Amino acid sequence: MERAGSVLAFDADDTLWHDLPRYLGLEARFVELLAEHGEPDALRARLDEIEIRNLERYGYGPKGFLLSMIETAIEVSDGEIDGHAIRRILEWAEVLTEQPVELLPGVAETLSALSERHRLWLVTKGDLFDQEAKIASSGLADLFEHIEIVSQKDVDVYRTILTRRGVAVEDWVMIGNSIRSDVLPALALGARAVHVPHDESWHHEEASIDAASSERLLRVGDVKDLLSAEVGRWLSEK
Repeated sequence: MERAGSVLAFDADDTLWHDLPRYLGLEARFVELLAEHGEPDALRARLDEIEIRNLERYGYGPKGFLLSMIETAIEVSDGEIDGHAIRRILEWAEVLTEQPVELLPGVAETLSALSERHRLWLVTKGDLFDQEAKIASSGLADLFEHIEIVSQKDVDVYRTILTRRGVAVEDWVMIGNSIRSDVLPALALGARAVHVPHDESWHHEEASIDAASSERLLRVGDVKDLLSAEVGRWLSEK
């Protein structure tokens, strides 16, 4: 079957499979562990602040989250946190990296159908080892023509990928759940983007969209909507 001109680039975490809920569950256990050192909301807020501050140092993924939890524990306890508590945090992080990937409903079937009409890429950010493990566990790897694992998503990163792969901006569509990382950089580059919201979202990834770019943006309810006739026509446009 002849494929349409558009290259569809998918985000991975919380677009194709659940990811943030794993961290939220771990955060709840962390808050319980440190209950004597602060109110739950205050502990969550401080962990969030430290995690965001550490993104440039550690990047996205379980390793950065682990180090941010340890740093937060030391700070809020005034250094009184003991080795046993630190060990529990380490054990939680180990479990986090070993959890199997849980695909979102309809993802496998949708990607399989789209791969017959479009060239599919996977463009995901985070820790290399963690992302490679999740991609392998997902069973989706063979559906993608190219897989890109990056430490950050921005205009320059997207432009570099397109130049290296020899794909024109107007032929490329970025699909993901994050306004900040998936949608805005693609629109700023002059490409099109599809926003696929997830039930859970990290506020750091939220942002507003310039109305001037809205004609190159499509919003859908979930990944399965990409197979509708209307969306299919939009994806095949140039």
